Amino acid sequence: MKNKILYIFLFIVNFAYSQELNCTVSVNSELVTVTNQQIFQTLQRSLTEFINKSSWTGRELSSSEKINCSMFINVSQQENDAFTATIQVQASRPIYNSTYNSPIFNFNDKEFSFNYAEFQNLNYNPTVFESNLISVISFYCLMIIGIDADTFALNGGTEYLETAREIANVAQGSGFAGWTQSKGNNNRFFLVNDMLSNTFAPYRTAMFKYHLEGLDIMTKDMKAAKEKIINAIAIMKEIHSVRPNAFITRTFFDAKTEEIVSIFSGGPSVTISELVDNLNRVSPLNSSRWASIKY
Repeated sequence: MKNKILYIFLFIVNFAYSQELNCTVSVNSELVTVTNQQIFQTLQRSLTEFINKSSWTGRELSSSEKINCSMFINVSQQENDAFTATIQVQASRPIYNSTYNSPIFNFNDKEFSFNYAEFQNLNYNPTVFESNLISVISFYCLMIIGIDADTFALNGGTEYLETAREIANVAQGSGFAGWTQSKGNNNRFFLVNDMLSNTFAPYRTAMFKYHLEGLDIMTKDMKAAKEKIINAIAIMKEIHSVRPNAFITRTFFDAKTEEIVSIFSGGPSVTISELVDNLNRVSPLNSSRWASIKY
């Protein structure tokens, strides 16, 4: 991103809640040597239709209200109908009175294995575990919707995050990796439970203030917007004081690092010494990027 995100605000975008999905799905099979490569194309088409045509919220929305997102599935192994893969999930939301879309979620799930038979039906049901493929994809659809809603209203995505947690709870008995707390602390179990935990409530507050009170007023008062964003990042420090290097904090900066650097590398001058100090405390892994913020 260039500094143009601070200046090129040309058209008014629809500012309504975006509660359904406009998802681009890519399935990469370069690492797999099989006779039937067609199955991966079928899988890609089936998932695209499943995600974009399923009713995740029960709301009827126009195309301009849908959340832009993507899922990149990189398959590393296939044996009959068993697949081993990773899935990179990304989502963004429009900024008021602009053509800019701000990244709100960027997560690489490395524990994605599933069974799939070509042309099998994919049906969404949060209360039933039908397959790990359906559960994982449905889980991330609800996570995207919940996170997006949180940027428009304080804790606005709770009902969708709770549905994502229901999917995770149902899937725990499946034996597939990524649904329990028994292995590591950066999987789907922790992602949704941390989002709904009181311990990490500052994360959701910061997401709301960063977007609605910060980025969304950028065209009206850029300096005030930057100050609101500084305050939002200061809220994230509350998590650091309780849980340094928390998983949920890392997910925030996986989505926002480049955007933050761009915002504070041009435009009206604001005091950023405290901002840079907070960034280095909360996200030390990105210290080289914070060093590029111009005073």
